[in-house]
Amino acid sequence: MDPIYKDADPVELPENAFRELAADEHYRPVMHPARDYKEVTPYSVGMGLLLAVVFSAAAAYLGLKVGQVFEAAIPIAIIAVGLSGALKKKDPLGQNVIIQSIGACSGVIVAGAIFTLPALYILQATYPEITVNFVQIFLSSLLGGVLGIVFFIPFRKYFVKDMHGKYPFPEATATTQVLASGQSAGDKAGGGQAKTLVIASLIGGIYDYIVATFGWWAETVTTTATQWGQTLAEKTKLVISCNTGAALLGLGYIVGLKYAFVIFAGSIFVWWIVIPVMGTYGNEAISAMAPAEIFANYARMIGIGGIAMAGVIGIVKSWPIIRQAVGLAGRELKGNQNAEKPIRWQNDISMKHIVFFIAIALVATLLFFWFGVINTFWQAAVAWLVVVLIAFLFTTVAANAIAIVGSNPVSGMTLMTLIVASAIFVGIGLSGTSGIVASMVIGGVVCTALSMAGGFVTDLKIGYWLGSTPRKQESWKFLGTLVSAATVGGVILLLNDVYGFTGENALVAPQANAMAKVIEPLMMGGDTPWILYMVGAILALILNWLGVPALAFCLGMFIPLHLNTPMLVGGAVSWFVGSRSTDKKVNDARRDHGTLVSSGLIAGGALFGVFAALTKFLGYEYTSPLDLITTQSLGVVVYALLIVFLAYTSMKGRKA
Repeated sequence: MDPIYKDADPVELPENAFRELAADEHYRPVMHPARDYKEVTPYSVGMGLLLAVVFSAAAAYLGLKVGQVFEAAIPIAIIAVGLSGALKKKDPLGQNVIIQSIGACSGVIVAGAIFTLPALYILQATYPEITVNFVQIFLSSLLGGVLGIVFFIPFRKYFVKDMHGKYPFPEATATTQVLASGQSAGDKAGGGQAKTLVIASLIGGIYDYIVATFGWWAETVTTTATQWGQTLAEKTKLVISCNTGAALLGLGYIVGLKYAFVIFAGSIFVWWIVIPVMGTYGNEAISAMAPAEIFANYARMIGIGGIAMAGVIGIVKSWPIIRQAVGLAGRELKGNQNAEKPIRWQNDISMKHIVFFIAIALVATLLFFWFGVINTFWQAAVAWLVVVLIAFLFTTVAANAIAIVGSNPVSGMTLMTLIVASAIFVGIGLSGTSGIVASMVIGGVVCTALSMAGGFVTDLKIGYWLGSTPRKQESWKFLGTLVSAATVGGVILLLNDVYGFTGENALVAPQANAMAKVIEPLMMGGDTPWILYMVGAILALILNWLGVPALAFCLGMFIPLHLNTPMLVGGAVSWFVGSRSTDKKVNDARRDHGTLVSSGLIAGGALFGVFAALTKFLGYEYTSPLDLITTQSLGVVVYALLIVFLAYTSMKGRKA
């Protein structure tokens, strides 16, 4: 056995957890790689499924209400750690990872379903002949989730092991810190880390809860709050804005200055160049729009085209990885008697079983399209082929995006999928309302598959850092997907009956509305902004030629400016903290301590964000007596204090 595996169990994450390894260096996870631990138990599976149901319902409501699906992984990890402490579970880390992995199915399945399928209800108001039922929603979510799981497993080793330290994995980092804190709380050094995480979580959570619930200071500071800013926006369409939330600041810190700057560059390219040019030299209708409207209706489409082309570039670049995964599958199917049995920590579901599961999932998807959606075999076969190719090829793109920025551009990739699929469907005679239903259900499958692939890489990276058994995470992910898909299907039907997605007091469902807006002209005859998509695609090619990370840049073009600015601020704090000393080890220790603090800000922001939403759901509304300028000024001051807190606390890191 490798000597590195002969030591005792560490109680905290090793110092090389978040950096690249030297040529002769190994990573040793928290749980001993060669030992067995309690992971899959009635408690961990039951609690994981319960949280999957609860968070699926909560995330579906909030996503349709405000357009943002909160990341369930972090709140679930916090609940798992809290419960294991309250129940005095012995060595709970392995079980907590399983709880988090099963429960986190909720967020990814919800994102796949609510970004697409409510569009059918939205279009139903115009075209009453459109119908949708529970089985279609359930199977679309379930099959998409299963495809996302089985397509990603062959790439696990590359993303979570071979690329160790090369990707920041911001959400996985925060979740891992939370889970590790429960393991290390009894150790003196580890207890200090757990205390730091708890304090940062409370500060970040209370901070975000106050601004979301009471509005004592501005959640987004913007130049349009001032008279000169409004004049600037009207005359030039130029806007500067920044979200003041604690969670986004922490996210930017973990992403780091390099990627944060590239993302921000994409954002200012759209907001400070494209939108002003469109607003100044466009037609009269565009000139009359506010910058946010130009972004939503026109400029963002360039970002979608860029994401799609960046995805294609990513597929080309990752082709050796894809070929390697396929080759491994082929070798395992033939059987290799001399192959060494992998250590528990690197033991996946066998490739023979994965190929078998892929075959079952593909056959089930084809039958669903044929009997449940399209009813014409050859048209169903074409739709099936489109889904399989896009879902498989974009799996690595979704995982890449999550690994870099913690944000999956699933809605952008799904929009591009809908456009491509609809063009093909019209070409084979599938148009009108039947084409709309086919496109949206198929879009739901692809959206859920890509959402699952992005979410699953987070789960498996968490397991890698902590030392879980990948095979157990992979196996029980299917059950979490099944339960989450059933829950989401019921919740969408219920919310449509109670609130609806059109009319007064309806749920806004912004992504689904965007999907409906794109699909209607394609299927019913109308204009599609092909030029804008092409501009984005060409831009991505130029960026790649210049050596700029095209996916990160185009993500910045797609995500609103006020959400990208705090990423740059957090990245700048990370650079500042990690460059003040002439001693590299001191800089590394400070940066790592800042990662712990930032993880707390993200965790607290995520958990208290749920509390804030529940507060509003229960009917509590608070109207701040402060005027706009005062709340904006307070927003700047309080945000500056939060930045100082992050930097000052991070500088307390000490080298071992």
